[in-house]
Order: sequence, then C-alpha cells, then structure tokens
Amino acid sequence: MQWHSLPISDVLEQLGVTHNQGLSAKEVKQRQLTFGRNILEAKKPKNIIVKFLAQFTDFMIIILILAAIISFVVSYLDGDPDYVDPVIILCIIMINATLGLLQEARAEKALEALKKMSAPTAHVLREGKINVIDSGELVPGDIILLETGAFVPADARLLTAINLKTEEASLTGESNPIDQIAETILRPETGLGDRINMVLATSTITYGRGLAVVTETGMNTQVGHIARLIMEEETPMTPLQKRLAKTGKMLGIACLTICGIIFVLGLMKQLPIFDMFMTSVSLAVAAIPEGLPAIVTIMLSLGVQRMARKNAVIRKLPAVETLGSATVICSDKTGTLTQNVMTVTQVCSIEGTEKPNSSFASFLLSHAALCNDAILQVEKNSLSLNGEPTEKALVLAAYHSGRNKNELDVEYPRVFEIPFDSARKLMTTVHSSPEQGYRSVTKGAFDFMLGRCTHYYRDGKQYPLTNRERKRLNSVNISMTEKALRVIAVAYKNLPDSFNNSAKDSLEQDLTLIGLIGMIDPPRDEVKGAVAICRQAGIKPVMITGDHVLTATAIARELGILAEGEEAITGEQLSRMSNEVLEDNIYRYSVFARVSPEHKVRIVKAFQARGEVVAMTGDGVNDAPALNTADIGCAMGITGTDVAKNAADMILTDDNFTTIVSAVKEGRGIYENIKKSVHFLLSSNIGEILTIFVAILLGLPTPLVAVQLLWVNLITDSLPAISLGVEVADKEIMKKKPISPTKGMFADGLAFQIIIEGMMIGSLSLLAFIIGFHFYDTPGLFLSLQPKTGGIESPATYIPWVGRTMAFAVLSLSQLFHSFNMRSEHSLAVIGVFTNHKLVYSFLLCAFLQIIVITVPSLASIFQVVPLSLRQWAITLLLSFVPIVVVELQKKINFSLNRSKK
Repeated sequence: MQWHSLPISDVLEQLGVTHNQGLSAKEVKQRQLTFGRNILEAKKPKNIIVKFLAQFTDFMIIILILAAIISFVVSYLDGDPDYVDPVIILCIIMINATLGLLQEARAEKALEALKKMSAPTAHVLREGKINVIDSGELVPGDIILLETGAFVPADARLLTAINLKTEEASLTGESNPIDQIAETILRPETGLGDRINMVLATSTITYGRGLAVVTETGMNTQVGHIARLIMEEETPMTPLQKRLAKTGKMLGIACLTICGIIFVLGLMKQLPIFDMFMTSVSLAVAAIPEGLPAIVTIMLSLGVQRMARKNAVIRKLPAVETLGSATVICSDKTGTLTQNVMTVTQVCSIEGTEKPNSSFASFLLSHAALCNDAILQVEKNSLSLNGEPTEKALVLAAYHSGRNKNELDVEYPRVFEIPFDSARKLMTTVHSSPEQGYRSVTKGAFDFMLGRCTHYYRDGKQYPLTNRERKRLNSVNISMTEKALRVIAVAYKNLPDSFNNSAKDSLEQDLTLIGLIGMIDPPRDEVKGAVAICRQAGIKPVMITGDHVLTATAIARELGILAEGEEAITGEQLSRMSNEVLEDNIYRYSVFARVSPEHKVRIVKAFQARGEVVAMTGDGVNDAPALNTADIGCAMGITGTDVAKNAADMILTDDNFTTIVSAVKEGRGIYENIKKSVHFLLSSNIGEILTIFVAILLGLPTPLVAVQLLWVNLITDSLPAISLGVEVADKEIMKKKPISPTKGMFADGLAFQIIIEGMMIGSLSLLAFIIGFHFYDTPGLFLSLQPKTGGIESPATYIPWVGRTMAFAVLSLSQLFHSFNMRSEHSLAVIGVFTNHKLVYSFLLCAFLQIIVITVPSLASIFQVVPLSLRQWAITLLLSFVPIVVVELQKKINFSLNRSKK
C-alpha cells in the first residue's frame, strides 16, 4: 500500500481507526492474530551436524574417503589389515572439516542486531487513553505519539507534525535530518528518502513532536524488508573458493582417470588384483594435495593477522583473497567517503566569499550561534556539541572564529523565540543587548528569507536591498548550491527598547540580511588519494547513496569517482529500469543517488552479472543487504551499525577508506602467494604420480607407498607451502590490473610450467629408485610377496628397500629445494636466498624430520624404509639439488629474452 500517496482521512479510513480514540482492546487482539507481533523474524540456523556434514561434500574429500575405505578393505581381504594409511587419511579429513566448520560465517547475527535496534517501548493511544507498551505489541492502525529523542517503533503515516525532524541516515543514507510534513500528499513512485509524510521503524526523532498512525509492523516495515533481503540473499562463493573447487574437481577426475589406466595396465600385465588396488590407492593419495585446504586456511589466517594490524578486521577468511580480485568498489557516501559531520565550508556576503577569519565572518557566525539550540560544552582542551547537525556546524564554526556560544548567550540573553517551522523554513530568536536594547536574529533557507529582507549588512552599516543587490545575492546562492552546499541565510532586526507583544508579529519582516553560510558533509581528506590508487589498480570506484543527486555528484567529482563521460542516476530512474537494461548500461554510471536497499542489491548484482568482483562498503542498516550480496562487504567499525558489521566480511576499525586500499594490496599479495603454494604443491604431486605411473609401465615394483606419499604431502610439502604465504608482495602489485574472476589459476602458461617441473621431480625420484633398485638392492634384502605361480618371482613382486628409501628421500628433499624456486620470478641471487626466514626454517625442520624417519628404526618400519649409507645420501642430495640449478637457468633465459624484447 502506498500510504504516502493518500490523504490522512483515507489512511485512517482504510486502517479503521480514529485519530482521537485509537483502537479498542478487542480490535488490537484481532489484528495481532492477523499481523503477528511487531518483531523481526529470524532465519532458522542450520544444525551444527548439518554444517559439519556439509564439509564432506568437496570432490577431493570424497575421493580421499573412498581411498581410505578401499585401503582398509583390500588389506583386510588380503589377510593383513592395514590401519595406518586409512587412519591418517581420515584424520586429515576430520581436521579439514573442523577448520571449515569453525570458519563458517553466521549471517543470523545481522538479524539479531536489527532486533536490538527496534524500539523497546511505544506511547500509543488506545480507547482514548495514552499507554506505554512493548513495541512488539503494536499493530497496524495504532496511533503513536512521537517526541524528541524517541525511536520510531514501526512504519507510520504522520497525522500531525510540529517542527518534526527525523534522522534516517542508517536507513535511507540521507545525511541531514528530514523535515516532516504531515499534510502533504506525495506521488506513489516517490523514493523512500523523500517520503516526508512517513516515519520509518528504527529511525530517530531529532526535533519536534507529532502523532502518527502505524501502517506496517514487523517484517512488513522497511527495516523488515532489509531483514528479509539479508535472509534471502546467499553469500556468493569467492573467486578463490571457485578456483580451488575447480582445481579440486580437475585433480579428482585426473586421479580417477590415472587410477583406471593403471588398474587396466596392471591386469593386462597379469599383476595381482589386490596389489593393483593398493597401487590405485597410492595414486589417489599422490594426486590429491591433502594439505591444500588447511594450508590455504592457515595462509589466509596469517593474512588476517597482518590486516588486523592495519585496521582491517576480517570476519570471513576467504574475504582476504577476494579483496585482491576486486574490480569494483561500491561505496556508501555518508560516513564512508564523507565525515558524516556537517561542516561550514563557505561564508559569503553580498560581495561573494569572505575569509573564515575575517571580522565579517565572525559577525555573521556569532548571529548564527545566537539563533541556535545546539549545546556547546568546553572542557579544558576538548569540546562537545549536542543538537541538530546543521546547528552544531554553525556553533562550531562560530567557535573557531573566536565566538563562544555560551559567552554570547550570557552577553545577549534570549528573551523570546519563534521555533523553526517546516512551512516557514525559518527560526527567530530575540536577544537583549546592553547597547541596542533588543535585536532579533533570523536564520533559515535563503529562498524563504530573501523576500523578508529590505536591507543588507556591509562593513558595519545597513544598505537598502535593491533589485540589483537581490540579483547579486541570488548569484551567490546559486554558486553555492552548485557546489552541493546547504545554504543558510542569516538576518537581524533592531527592535525598540521596550520589546512587547505588538513587536512579535513583525519579527520576520523588514530584516537586514547579513550573509549566507554554506555547509556540507565534507569528504574525508585521505579518500581522494585512495580513489586515485584504485583507478591506477584497475578498480572502478562507485558511489551508492541515499542522498540527493546534486550533493552526491559534487562529492563524487571532487573525489575523482565521477570521471569524464560517466553519469549519475537516481533510484527513481532505476525503478523504471529492468534488470537487463541495468546490466547492459551498468558501466555508464559511477554515482547512484536516492537509492533504496533493494536498489543497492540490484546494482551489486548487475556488476556481478557482467563478471565483476564487487566490494561494497557502508555503515548503515540500509547497506546490510548489499554488503551481504557483494563478493566482499566492508563495514565501518566506528560509525557502522551492528547490522552492517554483522553482514560484512571485513570491518574497518578506523573508518578510513584508505584502509580498503591497503586491504586490496594485501589481498593481491595473498592471492599471489596462494598461487605460488598451489604451483609448488601441484608440481610436487605430479612428480609423485609420474614416479609411480612410469614405474608400473616399466614393470618395476611400486617405488612409493601411501604412507610415504601422505608424509610428503602433509609435512615436507605443507610447511614450505605455508612459508611461501608470508612472501613480501611485489612493490608494483597495485599498478597491475585485477585478476579476472573468469581467469583460471593456471592461465598464462602456469599449467605447462607445473607439468614440466612435476616431470623433473618425478624423473629425479624415479632415477633415485632405479639406482637404489639396481645397484644396492639384492634378492636377499627383498621381502617378497607370495608367488601366485611357480618359478622365479618377477621384479615387480619384490619390495626394494633401498630403492624405495632413496626415491622417498629424493622426492621429499627435491621438493624442499624446489620451494625456493617458487618465491619469485626473479633469480635467488636478486631476491636473496635467506630473505624469507620462515621458508629457511621450514626447509631445515623438514629436512631434519625426513632424515629422522629414515634413520630411527621404529619410524623407519612405519614408513617402510631402511637407513642409507653415506654414498647413498650423497647421491640423494645431488639429485635433490637439481631443481635449483634447472629453474635458475630457466629464469636467466627468461630474463634475457624479456630484456631483448624491450
């Protein structure tokens, strides 16, 4: 129902109530049954068991579970149950599931915060009597009383409004208190922020009083619509989650394919079927980087700690990396790009702009401070202000010009006043003056003031206000409004020595205009530079606000958000535009003004539909749905509402827009480091697969067993991979374009590079196995399987202890050396071998652990290895160091080729 477009009489008639009686107790009960309580519904949270089980739906995890089951069943049927491999695999799965459960976001907190914002009590007229009731008991048709300082308990149509002003910034984005007019009738399509005959649930009465009839309660209120949007909008998968899911599926399919090929080859070679099952399990373990989910989680956690030190608190771990992929930042204006404090920025006389420290400015501002209800408190070196934002701005400007309102009030005490009225747009006070008897001071809207003035003030004198001067003042006013300034005119009138009732009737006539004061909610000083860096980094900055289009456009131009050729659009225009048209034209717009929460969600989705990764910043309740819908939501920590904070992925504790830029840089660095880790892990896994695959093709015994592969994947691979996560980001990283969300992790030749490096590691491991198998293993050292047929056992039926040990050692140590190659595309000689201290420590620790599991008898039996001689260790270390030599030569060739191209 478009209540704002109906006359008051029609509203009361449709709601079945009279404004002087209210509803009866019987009618209230009936309506409570129909409409329910005036509360916000909660989204039913998922059971913790359901959340936990959801962690096992990943493709890689399913394959690992199957590998564990097959490993146990096959060994059991073979008469030698093996508990080590399946238990280790299942432990890994449980650890990953627990980590995933702990990091899962709780969107229900946003609804809890919305509930806290609801007014606890309400003054309601029922059966002709005023009662104070729980706001949850309100129903449509209730008559409620509104007064200064009160929360509005439900959406309501005003019946009377006496100097009534409401603060709706957190709902509509309007930075200034709104003058409410009960009698006005608006068009049905009027935007939410312009419905001046309505008051909205959770807004605040900042001035005046009024009477209203409740039109909507609970989930039908505007704040209820926001709550529903939060419940309905699912948080999208981050680019990293999408890439890792795609990688996992690809690895899983490749793993199953290779396992199938190996199994068929084994059957063709008439190898024992049980052996082939165990080989397939080994391949499954080798193909899947079991530690990858945990490694990524740890790397993101380290990023969270670094960002927290830079005033960015991350609530959802994947948001760290998502920032680095952001291509669009949609920012709320009020309190995010601006200071959310009305500030006097221009003082004008009839001649034009005056200096803020001039005698004229002091004279003008002192009068504005006298005709003012704001309260100034000065304590030592600090001051505080209470009151309406416009009035606080005037008092603060007067204070900075050397005129303290408290001292002015003592020197010129107020003896009479005519309060501000939304129809007159003026406020007048009368003050006694020791020198001049009485003087009235009037301030208000310039358009309403100019017609009441007959003179103007200049250099301590009054001059007649002719048509020529009126035109000059109009020009001054226009130049100020074009800058999106809110203009306040100030005038005075000297009264007779004996001020009486007869003088009251003409207080606002025959005035002397002093000048004009321009104010605005100014941009944050640091934002302009942050916007420039965003553009340099290939990120499109967008302003989304509930404020007026003129104000929004002026601020956007000043900050560099609205560039040449870009446009601004209003919520009213958006409402007439289909989603398809909006998506087609979305890049034309950089400013969206007078928008509702639904509009914000549509804007975010339109950018997402074009393949953009959208970051949304905001601090108000009206930002919460869009924060939840965006790929990453950034809420303000100081001025932000609890609703916005709980819907966001990241909270800026200093409310500083530049913190977002630092976070984007950190996010890009983290993504690059994750990419390095994935590169490192997969090249290692491919090396493991090829070692086993080629050995089977050559008819050799399996060179590696599942427990050895698990050790390599979880210990000697994982620690270096985590250490790569703290590698310092490239200094030029913010001069690069964002990584396209459609661009795979293995683009730009990375897949080919991973395969080549994997072949290198696999070849070295297999070479170590062949050397050990042919030169050091003898039939007397073999632990053979029971022959299935008579005659001499084939080499494939032996367990070559030395060859397997050397292959295991080379596989592990070569990967440790290879981790140093992953640090940068530049040579180690350029970046320094020891500059990443954590990687050095990881190398030393993992190498030590590798030696321990080979040399300690109890561990050697678990890992099915034997101690090596000094010559065997020398061969192992020589082969392990080869990746450093090969990749360094490759980097040198690449550098030479790139330099020749330039």
